[in-house]
Amino acid sequence: MTVLAGPTAVGKGTVSAYIREHYPEAWLSVSATTRPARPGEQEGVHYFFVTSEEFDDLVDRDQMLEWAVVHGVNRYGTRRDKVDEAVAAGRHVLLEIDLQGARQVRESLPEATFVFLAPPSWPELVERLIGRGTETEAEQRRRLETARMELAAEPEFDAVVVNDRVERAASELVQIMGLTPRD
Repeated sequence: MTVLAGPTAVGKGTVSAYIREHYPEAWLSVSATTRPARPGEQEGVHYFFVTSEEFDDLVDRDQMLEWAVVHGVNRYGTRRDKVDEAVAAGRHVLLEIDLQGARQVRESLPEATFVFLAPPSWPELVERLIGRGTETEAEQRRRLETARMELAAEPEFDAVVVNDRVERAASELVQIMGLTPRD
């Protein structure tokens, strides 16, 4: 199992989507979240969009491998049963999660490989966040404050991949996962 984490707007979702498309032998976990869907996001593909009550029920029934409140607003988490099924089937599992979730997974699955996805630079990260235009100014400020703290966690990880180009970052990540990169 490989855990991919990094700051907001670093491109975790973009790198994961590239791997999903080009490396079908990899199994990517789909997180549950209480945040509303963004334009173009599909239920069960990008996230499982659930209500706060549904999320509470999953937590109460110990159905979450990890979960966290992200940016002080919405909750995200990984369903334990889906991960267990993929591992049992011998799949290369990739969890794309936030820093809090990665820390929880390290507690329960320390044998996993933890990869930090880093931006090429702070100005590039700021540009990506603002450029996507999916958050209000207040939300952008909150996410950038969180990103500064998340960047400081890089030394906690087994490997660092810089997301300067999606294809290159994905290739490096699949090598870490033990898959054969494609041209």
